[in-house]
Amino acid sequence: MRREMMRSSREQAIALLAGAPYVHLASSGPDGQPVLRALHGVVCDGALYFHGSPAGEKVSLVGREAVVAHEELVAEIPSYWTDATMACPATSLFVSVQAHAVVERVEDPVEKASALQALMRRFQPEGGHAEIRYDDPRYRKPVDGVALWKLALDRVDGKWKLAQNRGADYVRTVIDRLWERGRATDARAIELLLEANTSVERPAFLQGPERSTLHPWSDPSALAAALELVRDEYWNAARFDDEAITAAHRASSAWVLARDEHGAVIATARAVSDGVKYCYLGDVAVRRDWRGRGVGAALVRMLLDHPAVRRAARVELATRDAMAFYERLGFSLVSQQHNGTFVRSTMALVRAQNVVAA
Repeated sequence: MRREMMRSSREQAIALLAGAPYVHLASSGPDGQPVLRALHGVVCDGALYFHGSPAGEKVSLVGREAVVAHEELVAEIPSYWTDATMACPATSLFVSVQAHAVVERVEDPVEKASALQALMRRFQPEGGHAEIRYDDPRYRKPVDGVALWKLALDRVDGKWKLAQNRGADYVRTVIDRLWERGRATDARAIELLLEANTSVERPAFLQGPERSTLHPWSDPSALAAALELVRDEYWNAARFDDEAITAAHRASSAWVLARDEHGAVIATARAVSDGVKYCYLGDVAVRRDWRGRGVGAALVRMLLDHPAVRRAARVELATRDAMAFYERLGFSLVSQQHNGTFVRSTMALVRAQNVVAA
C-alpha cells in the first residue's frame, strides 16, 4: 500500500510519464502468460498512445488490463552517510509512476494520425518532416497500415521516495553529503529533496539574503524566467536570439538560480566547465529591483562551489562594467580589449591545481 506521504500529485505523475524516453507495459496474453514490453509512448488527450505492427503480440492485449510504468533514480545513498557501521541505512531515492487501464485499439484514422504526429513531436522535436494528417493523401496508407493502441490515464499513481518518512536531521545530512559528493545528478537530487520536505530548513549554502533562496539545479520550466533576465543584457542583445540563449542554458555544466520568498526567479548564472582544468562563467544577471542587495554575490559564490565548477583550476569570465564586483569574489584582471566606446575585461579566478607527479 502506498504511503500517502510519498504519493505524488496526479499532475506530477503524468508529467513524469509524459517525459519518459520509454515506458514498460505489463499485461497478460490470452493464454494467461505474462507479457512485458518496453515501448515508446506519448501522452496526449488524457491517454498514453503507442503503436506497432497490426499482426504483433500487442494485438492480443486489446481488452485486457495492463499497467505502464516508468521510474527515475534520483540518488543512491550510501549507508555510511548516516551510520558508521551498519549496512541497513543504504537506500536510494527515486520517483516513479504507474498507470492502470484496459488496452484499447484506436480505429479512427483522424485520431490515429493525431497521435502519431504527437509521437513525432515527442521523439523528433526538431521536425524535418511533413505533418502527419489523415487528409494528406501521402499519409493515408501508412496511417491505415499501422496499429495504434491507447490506455486512458484515469488511474495514475506516482511515488516520490524522497526521505519524506525521515527526520529533518537525516534530510539535512543527506543534502550536505550530496553537495559534498557532487555527482552530475546530485544537484537535482538536492532540489527534489527540498521540494519534498518543505519543513526542513534549507542549508546555509542555499540561503540568500533577505529570505531569498539559492538553487543549484534549475528545472527547464525556469528557462522563460531566466531568459527575461538575460535577453536584453549587453552581451546578448542584438547578438543572440531566444533560441540560442535557451540552448546555451540547457547545455551548461551548471545553471543556478536565486528566488524570492514567493518563488519568483530573481537571479541567474551558469557555467561551462570541464570539471578539472577550466571553467567559464556567463549569463550572470540579477533582477533590477534586487540589485545591490547581495543576491548576485551569494549566487556566484554558490556557483563557484558547485560540483561542476569547484574543482576547476581556472575560472574565467568577461565583463565591461562589473570588474569591482568580481574582484570582491576573488577574480583578478587578466586582459582588456578596447571595443569602440567600451572596454571588455577578461577576469580569472585561479585556484590551487592538483599536480600529478611524473
